[in-house]
Amino acid sequence: MDQSPKTGKKIFALNIISNDEKSKHKGFGAGSIDLNSMSPVIIDGDEAYIDVGAMHAKSKVEKGIKFSMNREDVPNGRQVWIVWVAVDRGPEGQFYGGMTACEMWIDTEARRGWKILADHVNKMDYALKRRVILDGLAAAQKAALKNLLVETNAEWWERTPEELKSALEA
Repeated sequence: MDQSPKTGKKIFALNIISNDEKSKHKGFGAGSIDLNSMSPVIIDGDEAYIDVGAMHAKSKVEKGIKFSMNREDVPNGRQVWIVWVAVDRGPEGQFYGGMTACEMWIDTEARRGWKILADHVNKMDYALKRRVILDGLAAAQKAALKNLLVETNAEWWERTPEELKSALEA
């Protein structure tokens, strides 16, 4: 805990901490969340690409956009997806373990956007827990996502559970 320079009161800081055994951090919050195995994929139209800036809402499509929770504030927006991809490790090696899709609407010209931040956070958590939720993705978007995953690491794709693979075939 740090102290605020203005008030002198103790403030809590949220730290994302790795489960690294070399870490000297012990106690409150130790190893609570490990995002080292999480990658955000942006699907904009039929193009899919990895953009780690999305971890902090600073992806290429999100920069400079003022977001609203009211969908009507973005009448001329285009649909963009963030897919949270969790990589897991099994006896044979790493594989794609969980995957969830979150919708956004972006109007680049008006610099306005719509997303539900709580949905993005919850879906990230679900991906870490090996859930597969790709509701709303069109066939072309699923194909682009599958191609990106296979191109990124074909060995991981081969070890990926059939449930996840079949979710991208629909």
